[in-house]
Amino acid sequence: MTVAGRTDAGVHAAGQVISFAAHDAFPVDKLSIALNSELPADLTARDAVRAERGFSARHSALERRYEYAVLARRDPSAVLRRFVHHEYRPLDLERMRVGAAHLLGEHDFVTFCGVLPDRGGTVRTVDAIEIERTGEIVRFGVRGASFLHRMVRIMVGTLLDVGAGRREPDEVAAMLAARDRRSAGTTAPPQGLVLAGVDYPDFSSASPHFTWPPVA
Repeated sequence: MTVAGRTDAGVHAAGQVISFAAHDAFPVDKLSIALNSELPADLTARDAVRAERGFSARHSALERRYEYAVLARRDPSAVLRRFVHHEYRPLDLERMRVGAAHLLGEHDFVTFCGVLPDRGGTVRTVDAIEIERTGEIVRFGVRGASFLHRMVRIMVGTLLDVGAGRREPDEVAAMLAARDRRSAGTTAPPQGLVLAGVDYPDFSSASPHFTWPPVA
């Protein structure tokens, strides 16, 4: 069994993709129903299809989409605590956007890596970082072909420091150049992060009706 992307403990996934090879001629259109009758309540299968031979949920992916939700207000929320990171400090979105611009494109992201990969190096490409606010929720949308261990959470934690005035936006470029994890900010907590979808040549696992966090 191969999955499109790993998630740390506490991180959510709304668009995870799993591929596997099977010998039995089980009716694929009933597979998700059968799975959901056996899976625990916090894990559900949304759909199942027969893929072309050689398809890999991991290696056939073109782009992965992550979203990170921050509750930006003085007081935390008992209802949202499983799905957002509470940030009591006032956040300047424009400062964070300027800092995020330094992370776009192809770079050596070793500074923003939790555990070094066994192989393949630490060069990655970030296609987009979108930062928007709706009411009290600040959303980070991050897209790229692949990410290092805890890379998105470290980038978000660093940008939150920038937004709160603890770091300057241009320091982000210096962090990349330093190639040292100690130069970046803290790792944002896992509960605010969700794997929102994975794009392939002929389909996407992202739901058009998906919103994060899942409750208002």
